[in-house]
Amino acid sequence: MALGVDRPRVLAYSKLMPEKPSPANRHAPLSFGGFVALVAALMALNALAIDIMLPGFPNIERSFHLSDPNYAQTVISAYLIGFGLGQLAMGVLSDRYGRRPVLLAGLVIYGAAAFFCAISPSMEALLIGRFVQGLGSAAPRVVAVAVVRDCYGGRQMARVMSLVFMVFMAVPVVAPSLGQGVLLFANWHMIFVLLFVYAVIVFWICLRRLPETLNPEYRRPIEVAPVLEALGSIFGARQTVGYMLSAGTFLAALFGFINSAQQVLAEVLGLGQWFPLVFAVVASGIALASFVNSALVERFGMRIMGHGAVIMFLVFSVVMLVLAHLDLLSAYVFLPLLGCTMPLVGLIFANFNSIAMEPQQHVAGIASSIIGAVTILVGAGGGFLVGQAFDGTILPLATGFSGFAALSLVILFITERGKLCQPTPEHEKEARS
Repeated sequence: MALGVDRPRVLAYSKLMPEKPSPANRHAPLSFGGFVALVAALMALNALAIDIMLPGFPNIERSFHLSDPNYAQTVISAYLIGFGLGQLAMGVLSDRYGRRPVLLAGLVIYGAAAFFCAISPSMEALLIGRFVQGLGSAAPRVVAVAVVRDCYGGRQMARVMSLVFMVFMAVPVVAPSLGQGVLLFANWHMIFVLLFVYAVIVFWICLRRLPETLNPEYRRPIEVAPVLEALGSIFGARQTVGYMLSAGTFLAALFGFINSAQQVLAEVLGLGQWFPLVFAVVASGIALASFVNSALVERFGMRIMGHGAVIMFLVFSVVMLVLAHLDLLSAYVFLPLLGCTMPLVGLIFANFNSIAMEPQQHVAGIASSIIGAVTILVGAGGGFLVGQAFDGTILPLATGFSGFAALSLVILFITERGKLCQPTPEHEKEARS
């Protein structure tokens, strides 16, 4: 027997109900382009803090009379350790108090630490300042990803993250040249003054334009039980854990290059002051690959794009390693190989981060923090080993590229149960429909 439902009345009531807010409404008054630009600016805080320092390593070495030429690299490592550890707390705080207050507090810490670094009287003080700066920068990183997850999901999120990555990769393109330009007129201390000014500008924009994007029903109290529940969701998801670890090991190869880039390019290959230009070309390749990923990811899927990039990176790295052992890696051979390997980075991190985050919408803040912390700490540790192994040749870097790319691929193989380069579940559902 049919229920006595008055269909016209139901339709009338449904028109009175509020519509589900669109992603654009969630980050209004920012337009889509403004939202992508601001998220990119937040994430660029980290790229700028890392890459702008590279030309200054010899100056820091001379300023503090360092006996070990590899010791100046610890300016990067100290920052990355603080950056990784800071993310462990930022997710919990942003899930409890909202995205805006945590973000603004982190920007204040970042700017204050940059100013402290500018007046540091010793290498030890500089490393402390860099560690604290890394702690502060964890907030923009965690909140940026969580805000994107608050507003977008699935392949839309992958597309947004690819566009963000493309914009923010413009920073590594110009950062070394910017640092080199500062050194032409001032000492390395002024580089940190520049970072302080950048933090102030981003803080003002966020204060004026970025709304709170966290849905009130997703706010989580800082209690043991909810935190354990969130941790259970994160570490109980094979997809999240696998892609988090795979991204971390692959990131070790990238950090290994960043740590030793100045020594390899400027000293071993004899590029000298051409180093910032070559680094810019490499970074431009990564940005271009990110743009390609944003255009193709919705068609082919995150797994096909990401897995294929790791496999190709491994192939080029093995070629580089063999040539390094044969002492055949001149600048004319190494630079083209580097130009083939590094753009593949742009096809990996946006996809892997999105895949890892996909099952964690209900705990996006803490998931972003855990994924970010593990990825950065694993990458920083591996990159530190590669950088400290520098012996005046390219062999340690080539070994790091090959080893970490192979490990990343093994983790993917285990995570996907031996099925690499397969369509995403969303792709399969669309194909069946």
